Amino acid sequence: MRNMELLAPAGNMSALHAAVRAGADAVYLGLESFNARRGADNFTIATLKEACDYAHLRGVKIYVTLNIIVLPGEVGRALECARQAWRAGADALIIQDIGLASEIARALPDIRLHVSTQMNTCNAAGIRAAARMGAKRVTLARELSVEEIAHLAQVGAEAGVEVEAFGHGALCICYSGQCLMSSMIGGRSANRGLCAQACRLPYELHNAAQRKPLSAPGEHLLSPKDLCSVDLLSDLARAGVASLKIEGRMKSADYVSAVVSVYRRVLDRVYAQEGSVSPARPTEDERRTLEEAFSRGFTTAYLEGQRGNDIMSYQRPNNRGAFIGRVAEARNGIATISAEHELS
Repeated sequence: MRNMELLAPAGNMSALHAAVRAGADAVYLGLESFNARRGADNFTIATLKEACDYAHLRGVKIYVTLNIIVLPGEVGRALECARQAWRAGADALIIQDIGLASEIARALPDIRLHVSTQMNTCNAAGIRAAARMGAKRVTLARELSVEEIAHLAQVGAEAGVEVEAFGHGALCICYSGQCLMSSMIGGRSANRGLCAQACRLPYELHNAAQRKPLSAPGEHLLSPKDLCSVDLLSDLARAGVASLKIEGRMKSADYVSAVVSVYRRVLDRVYAQEGSVSPARPTEDERRTLEEAFSRGFTTAYLEGQRGNDIMSYQRPNNRGAFIGRVAEARNGIATISAEHELS
């Protein structure tokens, strides 16, 4: 049995170093163009080569994201970007645009193609189509359960395609990350790498027919919790997932280090017996590390078939942190905290 790869995000060189040191098997990153996280620092071709050299010396792979919709007039530049990334040492390219993927497979057949989650692969037909296109891996849509992932992993094995699944990080309210709200409300296209985070804004719920407001569980009606699969790693391994992906190219190096290190330790316990999958759960300290790194509240969401209000963070769209205690008293500008944990 091949161990599941731990795939970490890197928005800059510091995050890449953190991911490698924390135990990632592979790191995905973006260049300055054709990249769904244009707000990250990202990499130039020169710094990509430096990143590849650093990672490869330590046995870690580098995947470059060209994961946006490409306009007809950009195809030539996108192909050249792919060619330069490959020459710089990238181990694979992650592609959203079907036309670009097909053209890379035709014009640059030596390049290893991975299909982005935003290509919205959620059934067997999608897996087989990716295989015909020349893809070696498909990052599945995030709306799938573990059972559905297991079925698609089997279909992929028959077609010669690996499956990759998201395991930790932000969830998108839009299907498979294909958001049109960002461009309609924020004037910035998420499908072109400029997500305006419209789902994290406050909204009011109204009855249009009666022209009156309705009660709501909070102001942030479109803000999901963060995905956390650390309790399901054994299940995902048995399902045949080839790579577990951590979201977060906009996050800090500290975040990357903390999250990757926890998943690395738990995965190592999953594969403690060579050739088999062991049940493994995080310790309380490891859970706390994940909460402290960043959390809007955690959910396993679609992985366990959850589709209701429980996967939403209606009260706040930003980091909750870890619970340490309650305010016991506030007087004369001084707050007294009743701590639930030892503070240091």
